[in-house]
Amino acid sequence: MSTPDQLESLNGQQYLVLRPTADVAATYREIQSTALARLGMPLRHPHTEHVTLRGFFEPERREELGELVRAWAAQQSPIEIIGEAVDEFPTPWQILVVRLARTTSLVSAYSSLTDALDCTDLRRIGELPLEEWTFHLSVLYGKTLDAATWDRVVQEEARYLTPQPAEVVREAELVWYQDGAEHAEVIPLGG
Repeated sequence: MSTPDQLESLNGQQYLVLRPTADVAATYREIQSTALARLGMPLRHPHTEHVTLRGFFEPERREELGELVRAWAAQQSPIEIIGEAVDEFPTPWQILVVRLARTTSLVSAYSSLTDALDCTDLRRIGELPLEEWTFHLSVLYGKTLDAATWDRVVQEEARYLTPQPAEVVREAELVWYQDGAEHAEVIPLGG
């Protein structure tokens, strides 16, 4: 995130993300730039492609959180991600996403992270059970759009991806927001 209002809204939060860098990333950037151009107006959107595995609110215990994430990552094998479709999180969120396939390694990573976190009292943000979680990369945040414009965006952009872009992610990133800035630690996956 890069705008002052986005950074302010995230102050004190931390996120564990995967950052694709090959085929999934290239497909994501093409989808995002096409959707923004077709919309013809500025709209909030992530400035870097990422798959969020968890959100936290631990401004006072960031080091403890980092230790847990590093221990989890040391045991975690690289994670396969496959872009399945351009989809939406409907009203009230109105977020255009690249939905990911539930690969064995991605599901296992989410599950093993849940197991590690369940042994702690770390505060998690927006967590859902594995069976309810949709793995995705957010493309556009359309909450400010009226219903008709949002429906048009979804009709123009939603589709299955053929071929499906795929890549293996070999590191995670712990991102935190503090004092109006984004900070990050890249953590290799070691399993």
